[in-house]
Amino acid sequence: MILYVLLGPTAVGKTEVALQMAEKLGSPILNCDSRQIYRGMEIGTAAPTEEQQKRVRHYFVGTHDIGSYYSAAQYEQDVLSLIEELRGEHRSLLLSGGSMMYIDAVCNGIDDIPSVDPEVRDTLRNRLINGEIDEMRNELRMLDPDYYLTADTRNPKRVVHALEVCYTSGRPYSSFLTNERKQRPFDIVKIGLRRERAELFDRINRRVDAMMAGGLLDEARRLYPFRYENALNTVGYKELFRCLSGEWELPFAVEKIKKNTRDYAKKQMTWFAHDTSIQWFHPDEALSTLNSIL
Repeated sequence: MILYVLLGPTAVGKTEVALQMAEKLGSPILNCDSRQIYRGMEIGTAAPTEEQQKRVRHYFVGTHDIGSYYSAAQYEQDVLSLIEELRGEHRSLLLSGGSMMYIDAVCNGIDDIPSVDPEVRDTLRNRLINGEIDEMRNELRMLDPDYYLTADTRNPKRVVHALEVCYTSGRPYSSFLTNERKQRPFDIVKIGLRRERAELFDRINRRVDAMMAGGLLDEARRLYPFRYENALNTVGYKELFRCLSGEWELPFAVEKIKKNTRDYAKKQMTWFAHDTSIQWFHPDEALSTLNSIL
């Protein structure tokens, strides 16, 4: 069996290409966007519409509540289980999205990190909310100096997760990071979509404007009581939450969404550039060219 992986930066145009690829393959779409997994974030995550989901069956869209915990490790196991379930009726399947760690988890495997004690998670999250990130960085430096030296400690999420594992397991987080590639019982073909930077950035700016016109502010207002949940620690919502709290004016928040989305797209392209197995196409040419591959 072949698993086709359609990837690329945000706003590049994966949705329509994925739909047409899935129809050609006779495959459902296995969503690989770590935020589209959550319910109630449809506008800000550009989740597939009801019409698109009727057109092609989608998995891993709107399957979890915002407050529930989900990780790349759980995604790996869920996707592998689903592939095993579907392989009897499909010669090929399509996984599509831009979440780098989730793609890597399915294609290469992820380190076996122990499950985090919910009480530990709640305690550390409350400390983060209360502004104790500097103290938590110092704790990580003491508990796991090896990881501290290599990690992006400016990212609170990285710090908190490492501490969660340290406190739950009694071992340094780095002791679980083996980076051992796992074998898969199926072939993997990676197809990447890319555009010139100016073209991509223009699409990002216009998509943010369309999201705002489509009700993103109202969606953020409805989600504001849950703003400290990890699912909402993402571009689009973070900026609007600062607007809703009175810290930023709306036009400034919208411009920050555009800038931060462009920065995220650059990060995605840098990550994907290291993978020499990806075959790259412009979205407008992808389907005609892919006829010779699929």
